[in-house]
This record gives sequence, structure tokens and C-alpha cells, in this order.
Amino acid sequence: MDGTVAAAMPVIEVEALEKRYGEVHAVRGVSFSIPAGSCTGLLGPNGAGKTTIMRMIMALVQPTAGALRLFGKPPSALGRSMRERVGLVPQEDNLDPDLSVRQNLEVYGRYFGLPARTIAERVPRLLAFMQLAERGGAKVMQLSGGMKRRLTIARALIADPELIILDEPTTGLDPQARVLIWRRLLDLKREGKTLLLTTHYMDEAQRLSDRIIIIDGGRILDEGAPKDLIARHVRGHVVEVAKPLPRGFSEDGLERNDIGDAVLYYANDPAEVTRRLPADAAYLRREANLEDVFLRLTGHSLRQGE
Repeated sequence: MDGTVAAAMPVIEVEALEKRYGEVHAVRGVSFSIPAGSCTGLLGPNGAGKTTIMRMIMALVQPTAGALRLFGKPPSALGRSMRERVGLVPQEDNLDPDLSVRQNLEVYGRYFGLPARTIAERVPRLLAFMQLAERGGAKVMQLSGGMKRRLTIARALIADPELIILDEPTTGLDPQARVLIWRRLLDLKREGKTLLLTTHYMDEAQRLSDRIIIIDGGRILDEGAPKDLIARHVRGHVVEVAKPLPRGFSEDGLERNDIGDAVLYYANDPAEVTRRLPADAAYLRREANLEDVFLRLTGHSLRQGE
């Protein structure tokens, strides 16, 4: 194959993808492609269809209709050597608790049939990359939650994959542990790896992703760069006013969204809202973000949709 053509080929191609479970239509005509060397965030509440899409990409579930290609081939047609090109970080850690940190990587390397010399070279490098070098002899049960997640990511990298699929990689971790993982994922992207990410953290999606695909009800609602989605669906600033709203406050002409205990007002200039409020009003002013986009498109926040 011509090198230019190979370089231009998307890592993942999805065309009119459908999945039915009896009368349940989980995925409805979804189409997208993911270029090499990028990070794509697939966002949606539980039941939106994103998990089913991920399982079809990993050949764990067969599509009802449509086309799905990984490196130009259907996932089910990928041989062992091609599967080495994909690293999976599952939502739940499934490390072997009876093995040490180092042994978890070594065993996984043997699973891929990697030569002993290759495993011996990669394991210490991956432990250092994920800041686990000093814990190589420790048992998994001795690790913190953040360390376990870093080890799971290191394990996914043992075969030096081109595509890394990350399912909720930082769920349940404290902010410091999340930031460390973010830095390592950005390092991987700079190395030319392709990342497919699902997450319920909008700040994570916005920080890591070159492109966001928002899905709900089995359909894609919109997709694009985070800044483009924000510009397309909401104004630049949000003023969140706590309920009950101040007496005499006029909402006339303001774009708004009632979220229960507060109302969100969208404006290019926050003074459009704040100058109408009394001096003692309780409010929060911030820049618009992906959470506001998701709220506009689906009618609820991402975490409310779980």
C-alpha cells in the first residue's frame, strides 16, 4: 500500500452503524471516523449507546447493520498481530491481585507473544513512564486507586499499540491522580498514539480531546472540536443564579436553562445578566464549557444522565 494513502487512512471508520437487542434499538445509524494521532471523546449518559459502540469496536458485539473498520478492516477480521495495535483500558481494574506490579505487565506481554527481551526492555520503561518504578515488586492490593489505574494503562501499552481505547480512565480518583494520568495521556498523543476516550468528566474531555462526539438515544447529536461545540450551542459566558430568584429580577430576553436549584443564563457579556441582579444576589459567573453544551443538547447534565 502506498505510504501516503496508509498515513491518511482513519484508524477507526464507522458508517451507518446499527445495533438492536430485540426491540431495543441501542445504536441508530451512527457514522464517524477517527484520524491517527488524535484524541476523540465519546460522551453520553448511561444508556446512550456509547458502551455498545465501544464493544462493537472491540469486536465483543457484532453490529446489526452498517460498517465498522479498524485499520481498514472489520474488527472481527483482525488477526493476533493486528490486535497488538489496540490497547484497552477498561472501566474496572482487572489486574491480577496474586501477582506483583511488574509481573502483571510481564504476563500480559507473554499473552501477546512478545519476545522475552522485548518484555524485559518495555516493563521498566512503562513503570517509569507511569511513575511506578519504585513499586515494581509490590502486590496490586498494596497500591492506591490511582496507582492501579496507572498500572492498568501501562499494561495496555505493553504491545506498543497505535490505538488506545480508554473507558472512564479516571473515575473515582482524586484530582491529583487524575491530573497525573491526563499528563501521561497527553504524552501518548504527542508520541502519535490515537486515543478513544469515554468519560463522565467534562473537564477531562475538554482537556484531552481534539474532537468530541456527543451521543444520546443511540444517535449522534453533534460532533466537533470542544471550542467549536461551545461556540455553536451556547454563548461565551454563563451566570448561574441560585433559586429562589431575586425579587424584581427580569429574565426578559435572556437565554436560560432551569437546572432545578438554580437557573443558568447564557450571554456573550456576563454584564447583560449581572447588572439586572441586586447587589446581594447569590450567583456564579464562569465561561461556558462542554457541560453547558451537553445540557443544551440533551436537556440534562452528563452526570445527571447516568
